[in-house]
Amino acid sequence: MNVQTYLDRIQFPLLAADIRPTLSCLVELQKQHLLHVPFGNLDVMNSVPIVLSPERLYEKIILRHREGFCYELNGLFCWLLRELGFSAHLVAATVHAGDDEWSVDGSHATILVHLEQPYLVDVGFGDSARVPLPLTGEEREDVSGMYRIIPHERPGMYDLQKRTEGEWIVKNRFSITPKKLAEFHAVCEYTQTSPESHFTVRRIVTQAMTDGRVTLSGNEVTVTKKGEKTKFTLEEAEIPTFLRNSFGIECHEER
Repeated sequence: MNVQTYLDRIQFPLLAADIRPTLSCLVELQKQHLLHVPFGNLDVMNSVPIVLSPERLYEKIILRHREGFCYELNGLFCWLLRELGFSAHLVAATVHAGDDEWSVDGSHATILVHLEQPYLVDVGFGDSARVPLPLTGEEREDVSGMYRIIPHERPGMYDLQKRTEGEWIVKNRFSITPKKLAEFHAVCEYTQTSPESHFTVRRIVTQAMTDGRVTLSGNEVTVTKKGEKTKFTLEEAEIPTFLRNSFGIECHEER
């Protein structure tokens, strides 16, 4: 990995040599990553296999300015954090899909960063917290909402919650047990190939903006700014131009 090239990709304002592993630096790194690297599944929809090789992920996302999903984005960002001197490792989470529905157990890859205390950091979950979250129950708010993390009754497990219409709703449940990227191979295969996976159903690309978010789902675009949503539909022939102009993505690439 060329660390400076990665930092340039996310338009980080400091040189690699000037970075120190502090909370304020982590906050800025996460923010810049979310603002400049889209979450998405274009390779899945184009039947391009996703291989969990850090070098291939770096080539795709950093050098070719492509999108990715959790294993790619958090796997790569965790590598960057370690290169910058942070104590960071991947952990597995299970996404709450609403009501009593949950995703495949441990199928979401996210990151724990250890500073004066551990923080959950996620750049691969689409619309999610944009700041590091402590595991102490302290509430954190950003443009995407109010979040907190509380212990689950099972030791070593925690719930990430978002405040929605006055209630705390579980978004995912994660273990603090360290994981290697290769350990997500089986669930990554499932996520990109199973008809039961929502990543194989329709095209999705989304990216944070300073005051909201832009999302392409199928052919429908949703732009959220300061809480106000605008929606419109694209013709299929318009998709490549929209991906290029809104996300910096050149689509239908082959490896």
